[in-house]
Amino acid sequence: MDKIKDTRSFMRITHRYLGYFLAGIMAVYSLSGILLVYRDTDFLKKEKKYDKTVAVNLSEKELGKELKIKGLEVEKTEGTVLHFKQGTYDASTGKAQYSKKELPFVLDKMVKLHKAQSKDTLSPLNVFFGISLFFFVISSFWMFNPKTKAFKRGIKFTIAGLIISVILLCI
Repeated sequence: MDKIKDTRSFMRITHRYLGYFLAGIMAVYSLSGILLVYRDTDFLKKEKKYDKTVAVNLSEKELGKELKIKGLEVEKTEGTVLHFKQGTYDASTGKAQYSKKELPFVLDKMVKLHKAQSKDTLSPLNVFFGISLFFFVISSFWMFNPKTKAFKRGIKFTIAGLIISVILLCI
């Protein structure tokens, strides 16, 4: 019985203080997650103009990659100047003039939290956050005595959350 009480006490205390520690991180992740929902719109984005010199004679695909413009399509060509929706590129000089709609600096950095890859400096934070959230899932089952009404109701809500998540993933 002491081992069960020790485990419950450990889970509750760790859950509490880890929760306080992660509150700020969760606020940033939640805001950036909301922003990501609207990444296909111009919500909060401002137009930024660029005047950049890149390699000469780039293909359409290479130019899109170099300028970091997804789906860049050349609409017309006049001599060596390629015109695309966002601007122009002179293939003979490498001069590109274009504009992009971007989030303000801080919001852009917040959104990058969700897009971090293993090679990025943010990846340890993402892994720590993911493991911490998983710990929250597990430790929440030690918050109440399994014989109580609150615990049994909590299990029903957990099952409902799992089912809804799986249904939405499959749609």
